[in-house]
Amino acid sequence: MTYSALCRATAVAAVAAAGLLPACAPRPTATTGAVPAAAPAAPANRFALDSTMRRIATLQDERHTAALLPYLSHAEARYRQAAAEALASVQDKAATPRLLLLLQEDEVPRVRQLAAYALGQAADSTAETGLVQQLPHETDATARRYVLEALGRCTSRAGLAGLTRLPPALATDTAALSGQAWGLYRAGLRGLTSEAAVARLVQLLARENPVSARLAAANALARTRGLNLAPYTAALTAAAQKDAHYAVRAGATQALAKAAADPGVPATLATLARRDPDYRVRLSALRAMSGAMYAPVKEAAWAALTDENAQVALTAAEFFLTHAANEPGPVLLEKAQALPEWRVRATLLAAALRQPGAGREAIRRAVEERYAASTDVYERGYLLRALGEDPAAFDFVRAATFAPDRSLVVGTYGMEALLAQRRLADFPAGRQPDFALVLRQAVLGGDVAQLGLAAEAIRDPKLNLRRLLPNPDFLVAARAKLVLPRDLEAWQSLQQTIDYLRGVKPTAVPVARAASHPIPWEVVMALPAAPRAVVRTSKGNVVLRLLVNEAPGSVASFVQLIRQGFYNGKNFHRVVPNFVAQGGCPRGDGWGSTDYNLRSEFADLHYGEGAVGLASAGKDTESCQWFITHSPAPHLDGRYTIFAQVVEGMDVVSRLEIGDRIDKVELAAGY
Repeated sequence: MTYSALCRATAVAAVAAAGLLPACAPRPTATTGAVPAAAPAAPANRFALDSTMRRIATLQDERHTAALLPYLSHAEARYRQAAAEALASVQDKAATPRLLLLLQEDEVPRVRQLAAYALGQAADSTAETGLVQQLPHETDATARRYVLEALGRCTSRAGLAGLTRLPPALATDTAALSGQAWGLYRAGLRGLTSEAAVARLVQLLARENPVSARLAAANALARTRGLNLAPYTAALTAAAQKDAHYAVRAGATQALAKAAADPGVPATLATLARRDPDYRVRLSALRAMSGAMYAPVKEAAWAALTDENAQVALTAAEFFLTHAANEPGPVLLEKAQALPEWRVRATLLAAALRQPGAGREAIRRAVEERYAASTDVYERGYLLRALGEDPAAFDFVRAATFAPDRSLVVGTYGMEALLAQRRLADFPAGRQPDFALVLRQAVLGGDVAQLGLAAEAIRDPKLNLRRLLPNPDFLVAARAKLVLPRDLEAWQSLQQTIDYLRGVKPTAVPVARAASHPIPWEVVMALPAAPRAVVRTSKGNVVLRLLVNEAPGSVASFVQLIRQGFYNGKNFHRVVPNFVAQGGCPRGDGWGSTDYNLRSEFADLHYGEGAVGLASAGKDTESCQWFITHSPAPHLDGRYTIFAQVVEGMDVVSRLEIGDRIDKVELAAGY
């Protein structure tokens, strides 16, 4: 999922009032002079000498609401703060009355802020009235911002009007403007919007408003579904072209996709794709282009295939894969063969295979020849993915997918390609029994990725496979061989399919409890407040500041895996342009895990540029895989644990590609 200094992390109330905090900690100044000064002792983290903090964090990890509630009345504010923040991870609506009381009566602003945050995290609609009542009485500007954002997570459709219209006394309060914008963003993600809300967001996009408000407004307009933004084209265009912050320009650019009815939008997007100095804005312009505007933006997309930034070039290839229609396949093949980046080339080859008309067989042969010549497992996987556009390549892909000497990565990509072929309208009816046999072979083979993908296909009603595979016994046998929690994703997929074939209610996911892997406090207590880790990659080094105070369990697990050398030699297996670079999978394909799960730790942190989060298959299922965000991704806030922040090497992160190697991860000297 490259964020510049925009992470709305929380620590300094004066800066947080504007809704923004630097994403990177200040870098230490080198000591000068003949005699080097002795390095000061690193300050301890908040758990090292405080057993009460450890107790609160343990109760959070155990999801023990009843034992946390008394701490909301503790005489010391730091424990009230810690308990409120802990309840933001627990997300138990039983805590709502006590949190509302804390919000309304506590004398410490930071406690009230965290009470509002926890209420928003629980998304309890019964908190709406209390949040509304608190707003006119709240004396702290930052707390008002928290209340407004929490309202967006809790508000009803009827209450949306109140969030859209701030009280006159707050009309010039910059913190309130930011809170309102984020509240409308959170409501929009839940599908709650209105014409008045959209109009207000467009107003908040104006340059005189704080950057936090503009960022929230741009994201809300880009991500809220079902909007017609054509009436606001001028305001969106102004923000996309002129805003000083790249992330606001990128969000406004994406929002222009919803103003496509305006005849001037294609030209604006084409210009942005060619000329914006930030690659993330150029990339957003390409993503905003649609099939309906194909002709006027086509040349800009062609040019972007050779953009100096590989992420932009890949997004251009994805544009042609998604939107090109009736392009001569051989022309796309010729352009693809000239491209140096393998991922861009393979994606354009897929676009070539998708085109109807003459030349498809020659394109297929060219892809198969590249597959045979390549020694990179990820390029091979992408070439199989390209062949997923052509049912005539079914036998070739099947042979590659189940070859005895295949890599796990190739087996996973191949399975995805076979499923893609089956979903094509021109997949031959006579090959459907062969496809059913492929699924059975994948399940019986025991590879967690292949059986998980096969089970997903079997329960897809559009594929109508129940008639060919009506008996779930072979799925039950495969499920019995899985090991939990290591194979949780595969287990989930199999179980959902078994329930589907049996016609029964879906089975609950077996989430591991804290007792199976408690926080190793001896590890946490030995860490300083801001330890650093260096990720040495094939593209350069990335330095992380580990957030032990905010995510002790996640940091401790990461540190233990580092000490074991777990990450050494792994790859970045997933890179989504202008979203995330993800690595740490022991299999290399995203289906790998450790033999334990962690509980989610949702501290009051936000996904800005360079935030490092833990991948998961749902709440409380985190393990060893982690990702770094390229730019703000506020839709991840409160849903994925943030346990670190990039402090050096974001230029390296922006260049990472699928298959890039993690040579080593090590704790920085003197941490």
